[in-house]
Amino acid sequence: VQLQASGGGLVQAGGSLRLSCAASGSIFSSHVMGWFRQAPGKEREFVACIRWGVGRTYYADSVKGRFTISREQGKRMLYLEMDSLISEDTAVYYCGLSRRGGLRLVADYNEWGQGTLVTVSS
Repeated sequence: VQLQASGGGLVQAGGSLRLSCAASGSIFSSHVMGWFRQAPGKEREFVACIRWGVGRTYYADSVKGRFTISREQGKRMLYLEMDSLISEDTAVYYCGLSRRGGLRLVADYNEWGQGTLVTVSS
């Protein structure tokens, strides 16, 4: 499976942005797809993920209530709607695929997209 993330850009604090991740290849109901981010000088961290089959979602505390993850199974598309953005959200955002169903750890994910930069200006 290859992943292609898009939708990043420059946005003012309080604004919104929608990220997309297009997947080529098969994604099974047991798989998990997620979004992670990496700020300059920091490690990659979990943002949100979704169980591909049942659609159950999970969020990091730092984004809960502001970000929404969703998917379109038929199109093999993953989305991250980001609202009420703050400067701390500035990072490169990566979409990932976990074949064994792991949720929050970088090590659980097998495939990664190339990343898309989100910059929030205050």
